[in-house]
Amino acid sequence: MRRFRHFTSNDATTSEINISPLIDVVFILLIFFIVTTVFIEETGVDVNKPRAASAEDLEKNSILIAVTANGQVFQGGRSIGVDGVRSVVSAMLENNQDMPVIIQGDTAASHGTIVKVIDAAKLAGAITVNLATSQ
Repeated sequence: MRRFRHFTSNDATTSEINISPLIDVVFILLIFFIVTTVFIEETGVDVNKPRAASAEDLEKNSILIAVTANGQVFQGGRSIGVDGVRSVVSAMLENNQDMPVIIQGDTAASHGTIVKVIDAAKLAGAITVNLATSQ
């Protein structure tokens, strides 16, 4: 003869799932992805880059400087002018001396303005200065 025991709320142990370790793991993963993410600081201005067949991708961690068609120079969404390039680049190179400088020059930008920006970046200590193009 089989006996069946019916559990009532008085004699049953309630089992709960402890989600604290799950929350800890999720937070650790979140912190890991935030720390390892490379943030690209855009120039804040749209420029019409010239096309080049030899264009290749460069590092994501770089200093981006934009030269607009009317000769304005932008970095990080603010106008720095040609005179401000040297101080901005030297300040950003304090953390990483090997960080490349990428100049996004508009197709209608003056050649002289772009050369001045390249020269200012080199004088600031930039080892590599590149021109951005579209493929």
